[in-house]
Amino acid sequence: MGSGKTKGRRLPLLPLRGLLVYPSMVLHLDVGRDKSVRALEKCMIDDHMILLCSQSEVNIEEPTEDDIYRVGTIAKVRQMLKLPNGTIRVLVEGVVRAEVLDYVPNEQFYEVTVLELPEPETDDPEVDALMRSVLSQFEHYISLSKKVTPETLAAVSDIDEPGRLADVITSHLSLKIKDKQDILETIDVRERLERLLDILNNEREVLELERKINQRVKKQMEKTQKEYYLREQMKAIQKELGEKEGRAGEVEELRNQLNEAGVPDNVREKVEKEIDRLEKMPATSAEGGVIRNYIDWLLALPWSKHTEDDLSLSKAEEILNNDHYGLEKPKERVLEYLAVQQLVKKMKGPILCLVGPPGVGKTSLARSIAKSLDRKFVRISLGGVRDEAEIRGHRRTYVGAMPGRIIQGMKTAGSYNPVFLLDEIDKMASDFRGDPSSALLEVLDPEQNNTFSDHFIEVPFDLSNVMFVTTANSLHNIPRPLLDRMEVLYIPGYTELEKQQIAERYLLPKQRREHGLAEDQLVVEDEVVLQLIREYTRESGVRNLEQQIAALSRKAAKHIVSEGSKSQAGSKERGEDDLAGQPYEAPELNTLEAAFGADDVAEEAEAKQDQAVVSSVTLTVTPELLKEWLGPAKFRHGTAEVENQIGAVTGLAWTEVGGDTLVIEVTVMPGSGKLTLTGKLGDVMKESAQAAFSYTRSKAIELGIDPEFHVNKDIHIHIPEGAIPKDGPSAGITMATALISALTNRYVSKEVAMTGEITLRGRVLPIGGLKEKSLAAHRAGIRKVLLPKDNERDLSDIPDSVRSEMTFVPVSHMDEVLQHALLPVNTEEKAGTVIG
Repeated sequence: MGSGKTKGRRLPLLPLRGLLVYPSMVLHLDVGRDKSVRALEKCMIDDHMILLCSQSEVNIEEPTEDDIYRVGTIAKVRQMLKLPNGTIRVLVEGVVRAEVLDYVPNEQFYEVTVLELPEPETDDPEVDALMRSVLSQFEHYISLSKKVTPETLAAVSDIDEPGRLADVITSHLSLKIKDKQDILETIDVRERLERLLDILNNEREVLELERKINQRVKKQMEKTQKEYYLREQMKAIQKELGEKEGRAGEVEELRNQLNEAGVPDNVREKVEKEIDRLEKMPATSAEGGVIRNYIDWLLALPWSKHTEDDLSLSKAEEILNNDHYGLEKPKERVLEYLAVQQLVKKMKGPILCLVGPPGVGKTSLARSIAKSLDRKFVRISLGGVRDEAEIRGHRRTYVGAMPGRIIQGMKTAGSYNPVFLLDEIDKMASDFRGDPSSALLEVLDPEQNNTFSDHFIEVPFDLSNVMFVTTANSLHNIPRPLLDRMEVLYIPGYTELEKQQIAERYLLPKQRREHGLAEDQLVVEDEVVLQLIREYTRESGVRNLEQQIAALSRKAAKHIVSEGSKSQAGSKERGEDDLAGQPYEAPELNTLEAAFGADDVAEEAEAKQDQAVVSSVTLTVTPELLKEWLGPAKFRHGTAEVENQIGAVTGLAWTEVGGDTLVIEVTVMPGSGKLTLTGKLGDVMKESAQAAFSYTRSKAIELGIDPEFHVNKDIHIHIPEGAIPKDGPSAGITMATALISALTNRYVSKEVAMTGEITLRGRVLPIGGLKEKSLAAHRAGIRKVLLPKDNERDLSDIPDSVRSEMTFVPVSHMDEVLQHALLPVNTEEKAGTVIG
């Protein structure tokens, strides 16, 4: 290689794609393009010299002058070999840098005029220092990169020429073509070494960063692989021990359940922590069972599962009417809720409190509400519950800890929007273990129950989509803050007409089904149903009525079976198949049955014959048969007095089982003014008697009573059924009327019953439970009721069938009461059993 410059040398040009050749480099090239092949052929004809220049873009198939770098390397073709696929493989050796001056027009191949750029010579000490730095950095590069072998470092270290050193090192680096071209175009050796040093520094930093990343990834992978390996080992050991995968399998199963449960993020985080704790815990640890139980509860709760509401008003109304007779207000409330749901799509579940006497259908109505909404139904009974933990659950620190009944009910429901019945909410008690009614305050508060906290679960649970229905016989025992959170719907007792309809539509068909009777086998006349209601039951609901109908059904079942057996026996004696006149044909026996199963087939045929005989027996219950089966009447229909009496007045009372009638009796005897009250009366009722006594004293002259009766007479006020506690102010006017009747010796009309509180001035104050009291009066056969004038507005609650048969007289003062209750003095009446 000469040091002078040769101008205007013409050489064929071979464009390289993705490759660059430096002087003194020897490498193989595969050439396939036609122009390139012809350029090689021209080169082999001449002096084997060719110019190698790189393309700026690899993807260009037919590059132009602008697509090829101007600086390249003149190389000598050492060897050329044609491959089977038509490609030519050549061995080239770089000789010297050269710059393209211009292109010679040639359509066969690229031909250029070039200017050689030989290596300048230099003895600058700074260049030696740069060479050492470059070698040092290259050595560091080799230690970080696995693409360059250590032997390459040894070969490079023997190079003395600085320019060649830079070229050789650059050729071993993984650089972009543009960066390698910059080194090729840098003729000045010192500048070339400086550029190479910058490149090596950058590459070293990149490689160190890659190494750190690789180490981190490798470490993580090693940890994962190690855990996997250890788990597999543990499974193998446990399999040998027969433990069926043990704790590892249990943990894996829990993780799969967690992925499928659809729990909220906060719950998922909690469960994952507990699963990790369980995984690290020894299999023999008692704490492991506690953790497993806790995880099972969290995964079993319906965090995201719900049922779609059926919002069809007509379907819901049909279901409610089919299941219950009457109960218009509760049904209307359910339909209102459905209508609002249709409009707003999302509404907090209402909290209803159904209040009424036993047996009126409160619990079954809640079940029908769930059916009409197409929701799951859950019922828990709160009767006798006195531990707060029953509602909120126990802390997990206690042995045998469990969630409260609310969370247990949600698990049973399997959806987060069931109809949840809290039965007998007025029967809860409280003691040193806490007050469960206070724990219910959060459950039954629409503003708070979306984050209900159970002591066992320890994560908030949303109850806002639950439709809570509570039932109670009385509101008196429900704490006021709890009652304030509920919408109270009163369910009064049934009238005779309603009971009759309920018996015929629901109770009789149900009892026939339960006792295996067909509809035509047991016929109960309307008169008998009415007799059952009047003389064998006394209640606001229909529970006792159903029991009496069940008793009838049992008697009927026994009678029908007995009659069927007698008929069957008689038919056998006469050699007949069936007394009913319909011969029973036994199936023909085939060969196998004749050989092996003839007895069995005969028994089956006989059983079917017996059944046919029994099913032919029918029974109609008449009043006479009713008395024979159930005995004499338990109650006298109507407790109204048979005769007008002195000192005996029919009063009306409200009880937890509905309304009732009671007779207040007063006897006046010579004495010293002593007032005796008997009949297990409460304090309020005793005070009402005192008020009635004081009113009578104040009006003694006007009423024609001896003003000194409180001095020379002893008065005894008695209310029968003394075993039953009685209290309340509503018997005030009744006691006053009975007292005045006894003192004036005037008869009280047997057709009148009354209720109302009395004041010392004789005013009549309003009372509660008018509907129940009116129904009781109607049951007792009373047709005239005196009530406080302020209660006149409550008459609309009384069924039309009752109002049409009774007369209601509103009174505001005791004078009006006496005017309607006491008969005139000159009325001829026979004295009754009670004489004043």
